[in-house]
Amino acid sequence: MNDHLVKSNIEVYAYQTAKEGKAYCGDSYYFMATDDYFVCVLADGLGSGEHAYEASKSVVVAVEQNHHEDVETLMKFCNDALLHKRGAAVSVLKVYFHAREFVYSCVGNIRFFLYSSKGKLTYPLPVTGYLSGKPQTYHTQRFSYDPHSKFLIFSDGYEFQGVKALLKGLFPVTMIAEEIKRKYTNKSDDATFIIGSLQ
Repeated sequence: MNDHLVKSNIEVYAYQTAKEGKAYCGDSYYFMATDDYFVCVLADGLGSGEHAYEASKSVVVAVEQNHHEDVETLMKFCNDALLHKRGAAVSVLKVYFHAREFVYSCVGNIRFFLYSSKGKLTYPLPVTGYLSGKPQTYHTQRFSYDPHSKFLIFSDGYEFQGVKALLKGLFPVTMIAEEIKRKYTNKSDDATFIIGSLQ
């Protein structure tokens, strides 16, 4: 499954595969952009199959219905959505175009990298564990970004070697996505990556 969003200030491409033999993918994601901001969530339900899908899907619905809220609030909504469900690793990213800032929070083994046009790689470390509806501490971080920066978010179904090499250069995100799909195939786990460029 893949998705492609193109706006004047952002381009995003997502790609997802389910664990071999499974009808359901335990990863879920959602992203959308207004004139003011871009919001993206990636959730990796614990385990695989239908219950992992239900858990991650509930997180996505929480963000979809409340995308106007700030990242800290969205993380709380995601956590609340997982009460009495299987837990999930969750990352939420919100980019504010006019301020040229992005806010990021993550609990669990989802990775995020931002590569600036000046060659700097930023990778905020997630809080270990997962969301399950229990009280949770979040580590929400705010960063500024340069024009033509790129970002990559991915679930633990991917193990990338040399993220900087993937993101550097002026290649469009669709080209980088095709490169990832060609080089990194994974059938032993649910796998999702979301790559974007900020104008």
